[in-house]
Amino acid sequence: MSIRVVIADDQAISRHGLRMILESEPGIEVVGEAIDGLDAVGQVGRRTPDVVLMDIRMPRMDGLEATRRLRDVPDVEVIIITTFDLDEYVLEALRAGAVGFLVKDSPPERIIDAVRSVARGDALIAPEVTRRLLGRFVSTMPARAGDPRLAALTPREHDVLLEIAGGHSNADIAARLHLEESTVKGHVRRLLAKLGLASRVQAVIFAYETGLVAPGSVQGAEELRD
Repeated sequence: MSIRVVIADDQAISRHGLRMILESEPGIEVVGEAIDGLDAVGQVGRRTPDVVLMDIRMPRMDGLEATRRLRDVPDVEVIIITTFDLDEYVLEALRAGAVGFLVKDSPPERIIDAVRSVARGDALIAPEVTRRLLGRFVSTMPARAGDPRLAALTPREHDVLLEIAGGHSNADIAARLHLEESTVKGHVRRLLAKLGLASRVQAVIFAYETGLVAPGSVQGAEELRD
């Protein structure tokens, strides 16, 4: 079955460009275009997409509020697509339930990969974006002195959390920790439940905010143990 996508952006040229990129790829169908966040929420209700590409700065309702409203809608995931240097709201959008983000000048193949990754259950946080963008915002926030929820994690779940914080996919984590990908998925599911988090993206934010990792110092679990 095709991956169904709604594009939400107040600029027609951006919507058109994204549609052209996505519809050039077999197995992806753009089922709706929204001109603002309020329209995006309505489009989701009518079009039942799998993925929403959501801009942040839009009239009437911005992408942040729209993402909050879509958080509890089943079987739909939000990817924020934004201008890196301008959007101070990206971190809040991720907290609100978005499963990843792209910058607007991303190459077409990355946009396509993002939609496919999110549709199959992965978050999209490229390692370089994790370090640059989350590092930039989280570094301005006071870190909490740990979190008691971390004590509930097994050593392997702790390792997997560190790998997620480094922006690695399930396949990458499996290779780096010498595990089966299905085993990694199980660890991710359990650690999110133990930490009370809704997505892998929120796990990255949690790791930064609790001081488990510091901006600019993300390494793999194996390196951190050495």
